[in-house]
Amino acid sequence: MTKRKTSPRSGRSNAKQAEGMLVSLHQLRRTVTTFNQADVAERLAVTQGYVSKLERQDDMLLSKLYAYVEALGGVVEIRATFPDHVVRLVRLRRPTRLAPTNKQKAV
Repeated sequence: MTKRKTSPRSGRSNAKQAEGMLVSLHQLRRTVTTFNQADVAERLAVTQGYVSKLERQDDMLLSKLYAYVEALGGVVEIRATFPDHVVRLVRLRRPTRLAPTNKQKAV
């Protein structure tokens, strides 16, 4: 895998800056990892073009989001916020693969 060169200290600093911010998947990848799209594609067993398209989507299935974030080494947490409390929603089952498009390999 090809990785951008960043120090562990810089990576932690970038990750801390991203907390509480609204970021795109592209920004998330570049902020919390040294992975490029090809690295993520390799981890998901899809093409780099598929990852590029995924990062630009405005709307996606949660299973794709879970797979993408897990490929970066993270975990997605979903919370429902109400005026008097916050509820953390759990994922009911682990997605087994991304739905392939055209001739792409599935995860």
